Amino acid sequence: MPDFQLLIFLVILLALIFDFINGFHDTANAIATSVSTRAIHPQHAIIMAAVLNFLGAMYSTGVAKTIGSDIVKSASHVDEHVLIAALFGSIIWNIITWRFGMPSSSSHALIGGLIGAVLMSSSGMEGLNFYGIGKIILSLILSPLVGMALGCVIMLFLFRFFGRFRPTSINGKFKKMQILTAATMAFSHGSNDAQKSMGIMTLALLAGGYIDAFEVPTYVKVLAATAMACGTAVGGWRIIKTIGGKIFKLQPISGFAADLNSSIIIFGATLLHLPVSTTHVVSGSIMGVGAAKRINAVRWGVAQQMVVAWVMTIPCTAVMGAITYQVVMLFI
Repeated sequence: MPDFQLLIFLVILLALIFDFINGFHDTANAIATSVSTRAIHPQHAIIMAAVLNFLGAMYSTGVAKTIGSDIVKSASHVDEHVLIAALFGSIIWNIITWRFGMPSSSSHALIGGLIGAVLMSSSGMEGLNFYGIGKIILSLILSPLVGMALGCVIMLFLFRFFGRFRPTSINGKFKKMQILTAATMAFSHGSNDAQKSMGIMTLALLAGGYIDAFEVPTYVKVLAATAMACGTAVGGWRIIKTIGGKIFKLQPISGFAADLNSSIIIFGATLLHLPVSTTHVVSGSIMGVGAAKRINAVRWGVAQQMVVAWVMTIPCTAVMGAITYQVVMLFI
């Protein structure tokens, strides 16, 4: 088997590993609120999230095309070594942040790793599509801010209409409704996050001459969807604890508001073919929901630590991608 075929296989394998890690790293995005309010049993929540992540991943390929075409100018500016370095660097970052229970962004990690690897390659800055990168980073920055603002508005709206009812009666009803919003959140998460590795695999196939145009093959969609669903089934309990309880003590009504808000924003981004950080959107939504109750109800110290991780992810993974590229060129 020629070397380049082995390299293509390695890229696809690493992309699937990234998807698997993304699944258990970001499981919290879909189920943390419903688990923390005891609206659904944790194991049932994970199974539901795994199934709906798979279905969401099969929904479309618009985000995959954005990842594959908006970061680099063309497939000629990347090779298998660049993609291996980008994936390996982002995988390391995801494992480190998962180990410390820090909900960082897999999207940021992958984009940062790819930028760093391309910069270190022979293409250098000439290989990067700065307009496309700017558009992606803008969507990554704005989405949690929109999540925070809209989450606050939705929570205030719910307070206005249900504030006169007894909490015990309201929470019972919203626990049942949380199962529905957790399901929509899991579907929207799969529809956006799984497409990122689809974009990398398709880019590798295009660069290797296996396909003639950037169209995601069906088997790539199935592979990515399956890897993410399996990762989701494993569960990411460390991050579930952080998102579900350490930012703001959620009640069923506030958990419902956070999930509803997050799923609207994430699925809206999918329809616009924009990659967003589901982690950031969910965390921003919880902060906004908590702030609607009262500002000091949010544990801003934990939120600050998350913001630091958000800001550091792209630069850190870009450095990792650059270093990994050098190592890959030495040994592969």
